[in-house]
Amino acid sequence: MKSHARNPRPTSNRGRLIAAALALTSVIAAVSVWLGQRNSSADESVSADLPAASAALAGPRGNTGTVSALDKIFLTKVRQAGLWEMPAGRLAQTHASSEAIKRAGMHLLEGHSKLDELAREDSEALNVPIPDQATPEQQGWVDQLKNARGQAFDQLFVDLLRASHGKIFITIGEVRATTKNSLIRRLATQTNNTVQDHMDVLEDTGLVKDATLDDVASTIPK
Repeated sequence: MKSHARNPRPTSNRGRLIAAALALTSVIAAVSVWLGQRNSSADESVSADLPAASAALAGPRGNTGTVSALDKIFLTKVRQAGLWEMPAGRLAQTHASSEAIKRAGMHLLEGHSKLDELAREDSEALNVPIPDQATPEQQGWVDQLKNARGQAFDQLFVDLLRASHGKIFITIGEVRATTKNSLIRRLATQTNNTVQDHMDVLEDTGLVKDATLDDVASTIPK
C-alpha cells in the first residue's frame, strides 16, 4: 500500500511569502515615519516665518520715525478739515434739497469723525499740538452754508467741499510718499481713502463744475 504523506514544500513556500509581506510592511512603516518627521520639520520651518509676515501685515505699531515740519502741518490740516466739514455735513441734512447732497453730508460726518479721532490720538502720541478751531476762512464757509437753502445750498456745498478735498488730496500724496513716521503714514493712508470717498460722493451729485476743478489745478506746483 502506497504512503499518502503530505508534501512539506507548499507550507515552506507559504511561510516565505508571509515573511516577505511582514518585511515589506516594516519598510513601509519606516518610510512613513521618516516622511512624517520630514514634513513636520518643514511645517515648523514655515511656521517660524509666519510671525514676521503677520507683523508686516498688521501695519505700524507705536510711534517710529522722525516727524517733519510737513507732517505737523498735515496733522493740523486733518484736524481743521474735520472741524468745519462735520458741521457742513450736519447742515446738509437740514438745508439741502437733494438726497445726493444729504448722502454726501453723511459721508463727511462719518469719515471725518473717524479721522478726527485718529488725528487727536496721533497728536497726543507725537506731542504735536493741534488747533481746536477751524481757520477763519473755513468758519466763513460754514457761515455761508448756514445762510443758504435748497438748490443754492446744494451748489455752494459742492463748490466748497470739492475744492477743499481736491486741494488736500495733493498734500496727502506728498506726505504719504515722504513721511518717515509710522503714525503719520497711517493717518495719511486713512485720510487718502476718506478724501477719495468724499470726492466720489460729491461728484455723484452731478454739480461739480469745471471752474472748481480749474481752481484746484491752479494750486498744484508747476
